[in-house]
Amino acid sequence: MPTPMDVLLVDPLVPEALAWLQERHDVVYLPELADDPAELRRALAEARAVVLPPHVVVSQEFLDHAPHLMMVARMQISSDNTDLNACAQRGVRVLQARSATVRSNAEYLLYGLLMLYRRGMVSALLGRKLGQVRMGRELAGSTVGLLGLAPVAHTLAPMLRSLGVRVLGYDPAVHHAAELWAKLHVEPVPLHELLERADAISLQMVYASRFKGWINERLLNHCKPGQLWVGVSRSALFDPEALALALCDGRIDACLLDGANAQFAAPGSPLYGIPNLHLTPRLGSHTREAKLRASWYLAHRIHETLSPDDARREPGSSDFSMLDSLGFPESGDPPQSASPSQWASLAALSRD
Repeated sequence: MPTPMDVLLVDPLVPEALAWLQERHDVVYLPELADDPAELRRALAEARAVVLPPHVVVSQEFLDHAPHLMMVARMQISSDNTDLNACAQRGVRVLQARSATVRSNAEYLLYGLLMLYRRGMVSALLGRKLGQVRMGRELAGSTVGLLGLAPVAHTLAPMLRSLGVRVLGYDPAVHHAAELWAKLHVEPVPLHELLERADAISLQMVYASRFKGWINERLLNHCKPGQLWVGVSRSALFDPEALALALCDGRIDACLLDGANAQFAAPGSPLYGIPNLHLTPRLGSHTREAKLRASWYLAHRIHETLSPDDARREPGSSDFSMLDSLGFPESGDPPQSASPSQWASLAALSRD
């Protein structure tokens, strides 16, 4: 029987975190296995931990090929592709760098709002003259509605307030009397009021299957005319036909969504070819800093899982516990208050 390897790396870590982990464990980096299910399953026979990209599905059958597996780790959240019950039954820990991308996604949403408020900027960059571009407007003095109070909203809300934006909010999972609203200085309102009052909507709701198609025609009928939408949530929240109609009849002036499903606006979809729908391929989390935070977090958690005694003995081992939680820290600081340089310094302490 082959000796189990420590870590099978299918999704890359940043070089510094990879080197740190390699000093402590046998790490095999095989990114080509992401698109080769048969070879991936053969490699799993020896792995104690595996780091996977979001699209690789972890099922009961997947786990059957991994008798030594203790941990499944991902750089990004992809619960839909992970059978959590099967992992729990096998005693396999599921690790996701949940908060590593919070700030980068918040900045993406802010950028999206600024871009849609000043859509003439894109036209100008494409060479159109001033008389051919739309008049923009300022973000200051406008009203933005936060649809969903996921951690991204915790970071986005103070950004918006600092620019003079009036911030409203609604989340079906957060009571209107919860202390969190006051902590974030966000005015909680009913859903229909959020849509009726907001000049723009920022969508960062945590998705669950019961919310499939939740943003439908009945809901979008409450939109303030000419409303702008930006979002980093799952595109499955939308009823495509309802969104297409709202984009075409003026209720929604423009919509920017990050990481939409490949079929969301593909040929045959009612959203196909609609010019004021803008989709980006998961750019919100695609920053150096987010990658750095996620890499160090996974490296440390893998080490703690595979060698708990060694991890406890190491001087200067860092506390990454805040990244285990989707909650808002009691200190009032956003989840991503640690800078990348601080994370690298923490790792350097462990090497000394």
